[in-house]
Amino acid sequence: MNDISSTALIELAIDLTSSLAAVERYDRLLDTVRKTIPCEAVALLLLSGDRLKPLALQGLSRDTLGRRFLLSEHPRMAQICNSKTVVRFASDSELPDPYDGLLVDREGDLPVHACMGLPLYFADQLLGILTLDSLTANVFDKIPRWTLEMVAAIAAATLNPALMIEQLQQRGSHNQQLMVDLTEQARCRDGGEIIGESPAIQQLQQEIAIAASADVTVLVCGETGVGKELVVRNLHQKSALRSGPLVSVNCAALAENLIESELFGHVKGAFTGAEQGRAGKFLLADNGTLFLDEIGELPLAAQSKLLRVLQNSEIQPLGQDTVMHVKVRIIAATNRDLLHEVQRGNFRADLYHRLSVYPISVPSLRERGEDVALLAGCFLEQNRRKIGLKQLKIDTAALTALSLYDWPGNVRELEHVISRSALKARARSASTNLVVIERQDCGILSSDKAPSDAKVFSTGPTTQRQPVTVDMPLREATDDFQRQMIVQALEDSNGNWAQAARVLKIDRANLARIGKRLSIKQIKLLLD
Repeated sequence: MNDISSTALIELAIDLTSSLAAVERYDRLLDTVRKTIPCEAVALLLLSGDRLKPLALQGLSRDTLGRRFLLSEHPRMAQICNSKTVVRFASDSELPDPYDGLLVDREGDLPVHACMGLPLYFADQLLGILTLDSLTANVFDKIPRWTLEMVAAIAAATLNPALMIEQLQQRGSHNQQLMVDLTEQARCRDGGEIIGESPAIQQLQQEIAIAASADVTVLVCGETGVGKELVVRNLHQKSALRSGPLVSVNCAALAENLIESELFGHVKGAFTGAEQGRAGKFLLADNGTLFLDEIGELPLAAQSKLLRVLQNSEIQPLGQDTVMHVKVRIIAATNRDLLHEVQRGNFRADLYHRLSVYPISVPSLRERGEDVALLAGCFLEQNRRKIGLKQLKIDTAALTALSLYDWPGNVRELEHVISRSALKARARSASTNLVVIERQDCGILSSDKAPSDAKVFSTGPTTQRQPVTVDMPLREATDDFQRQMIVQALEDSNGNWAQAARVLKIDRANLARIGKRLSIKQIKLLLD
């Protein structure tokens, strides 16, 4: 094997001083490595805590970019990270290869092959690794060590800026005693990372960066399942208040008679049953962020009280004479068209304008179809860990079907489809070394009987669809249907709201709230 030519090294060094974007630099690095060291696959991975995140790769399936490799579960990668120099694995090494089944040009398990890893150090700090795989056994054995160390040094210089950005984004400690971050577990699990490279996601990232830079209220809008909560976590982590708490409130789950207590707190004896004082969500979120999820479900009476806090930054717990000043940034989220709700009288116009100082619209998955493969890779790796597989991959036909699907349930639906498909594929597979999700495991994603100009999507069993007349907006039709069901249940229950709630399988307080929103008055029946 010849050394890397001096011309190639000079070209690569010049690239490092140019204004190329990071992704282009990574690709140029891999191009040079692959030209000088023949191999079927090469990957550049960033070390982030206890896991490796792929930044660029060649020769591996695109979904690999969405995977996150835990060192505790991938001994080859762990061995590379624990080394100070190049690691060449024996062709007959029994250590599992993390890329089994992921090579583009080969289906199934990897045969006897050559595998090599370079730890990337900058200023004595491990930044990540560079991995090379070849289907020709022992092909890396004769490459001079100094040549590989030169490649590693150049790769580390390329990777260092990425590490600096990663550290800046994750900086901030959460040491306050009143930290009540209800999304902390999810943030620790997936790092709070928004996965995607589509123009829609790039635009979303720009909007998040702009909104996070100023202490203004933000209204995050988007369909159910698009990841609004993930956007909120990113806004908080990138804001000046990132060292403070992130407190979440689901407005749809608040009992109407306890909303004030939940938001503003109460003192002992403020009302019947208040045996001790309680701090409200605003006080818990002091010097941090308060996330008001499903803000469109908040009753009108509570909206006026919330508006007062937004105007004055002051709260008054129930039963307390004095007011308290709080420094809280408000981020609200909804899947409703709040402007339409304002026009219908269901949402206060002044509160809407207070909340939507900086609106952010989260794109649906059908608007970012090219991200399906990356998201699928992320969910594949999560499910591989959950169900204890050595490798879990998805074949081309299945991935193509997922990419063509319209995803009415968005990213959440994709996550569920991958989880369900993984279980089906494991049950069908005779081995846990490599489980492959096939098209049949994904269920019914579209109807073959649909006309060429129409799309019908379903992930559940097929049913005979009855024709309907579309003569009103979906929201109004839904409200009308709910109104009819509630009225019928009340009539069947002789006007007893508690009994009607049991019939409808809904909480009594929620039924009362929905009834009030739909202007359903107390039904009085004349009994014989």
